[in-house]
Amino acid sequence: MKKNIVITIARQYGSGGRTVGEMLANDLGIHYYDKELVKLASEESGINESLFVEADENLRNMSAIKKVRNSVYKGELIGPESSEFTSPKNLFNYQAHAIKKLAETQSCVIVGRAADFVLKDYDNVVSVFVHAPHWFLMQEAAKVQPLSGKELEKFIAKEDKFRAAYYEHFTGNNWSDANNYDLCLDSSKLGFEKCVEEIKAYIKVRFGDVL
Repeated sequence: MKKNIVITIARQYGSGGRTVGEMLANDLGIHYYDKELVKLASEESGINESLFVEADENLRNMSAIKKVRNSVYKGELIGPESSEFTSPKNLFNYQAHAIKKLAETQSCVIVGRAADFVLKDYDNVVSVFVHAPHWFLMQEAAKVQPLSGKELEKFIAKEDKFRAAYYEHFTGNNWSDANNYDLCLDSSKLGFEKCVEEIKAYIKVRFGDVL
């Protein structure tokens, strides 16, 4: 019986981490999860999906993140009898619960949501951080954003600032610290296809022919 292998991908905006994740999932014939995690968490908890989306948008305000204390994920779920049931902390808890269920039942690629931290005690997980130098982030971001120059630079900085704050808020760790990940890949040097090949090679060395 083949082992379930989960690949988590954290990424800088413009690094192509999402593209790498989609390509990897397609290549391996496994499922890719990103925004779909919100739907799974909603179905699991019975909490309206719009509340998860709204919570994410609210947390984009850095001061909102800082106001919510003691939010490092510890594996708990808060029940509907509590006033904290739909709090940002518990909405994250339910997304984490959905991530754990996936890791226990199937091979898949999961992008974002601090999935590497949520699954840090699982031995079937490969955690990846995709990064790139400033010029590459600008080049790739310009392909999907109607911005240029300083405006695009500010947009990228704001996105990565949010990702870093979100990660630290729910994990207590530094988002860009290499110690959090099994692999850190510079997509400007490798290109997306070779990033996929590097991840597959790592899986084969670590787990053998499991996928």
